[in-house]
Amino acid sequence: MTPAGDGGGAAKRSATIQSVSIAARFLDILARADGPLVLGEVARRARTGASTAHRYMQSLVREGLAAQDAETGHYDLGPAALNIGVRALRRIDSVEVAARAMKALSARIAASCGVAIWTERGPTIVRWYRSTDFAISTVTLGDVLPVDNTACGLVFQAYLPKEAIAMAREQQPPSFRGSRPPAGILDAVRREGGAELNEHLFSLLTGKAAPVFNALGEIACVATTVSFVRTADAEGHRAALFAAARDATRESGG
Repeated sequence: MTPAGDGGGAAKRSATIQSVSIAARFLDILARADGPLVLGEVARRARTGASTAHRYMQSLVREGLAAQDAETGHYDLGPAALNIGVRALRRIDSVEVAARAMKALSARIAASCGVAIWTERGPTIVRWYRSTDFAISTVTLGDVLPVDNTACGLVFQAYLPKEAIAMAREQQPPSFRGSRPPAGILDAVRREGGAELNEHLFSLLTGKAAPVFNALGEIACVATTVSFVRTADAEGHRAALFAAARDATRESGG
């Protein structure tokens, strides 16, 4: 049996949780907007009445989660919401986010999957996961990859300043780094969302790479795979890798 008076308490607790959910919806509306919104537009997007929207928005303003322009009455995110967002972004490690994605990918496809960061020597492998269905080992942790002769190198070149690329080229012997990419290749990398090179370093193998961006829109690392060309084509490794990199970018706030 339900104790006397408990029904009202349960309803109150449920209403409190619902209020938080509704408030979160209003915050999400402000976050997704291109700029400040009038109350009527906030209500329309929230699918509530103007009076309900007004009560919630005023509560959010009082807590600093929203702000209201004194002259126009328009609503926008407040300092408390921005502070929470900044603190959350500081806690995100794009390399670890990408690492989780690549570890999961290595369990799904017949390919070795990893993450590379940029150092003064060039693309450097910092995470590497071997698939049980792909036994050939061509890369290990700490390996520095050629600037011009790998998919990772091409992706980094597409998004890093030319000065950084030039410094790495000076560190790598010409026979190792390869030849500079032809005109248009880097544009294609940016347009397609990644790069792939078949049988460049090893016969029958393909290397693929895709960028992972941080919240500032900067390239944080590169997700990459190595597999047999025939297997990669049959299993759709390119699409799987590019999708994993995009997911890692979103999780990183990019």
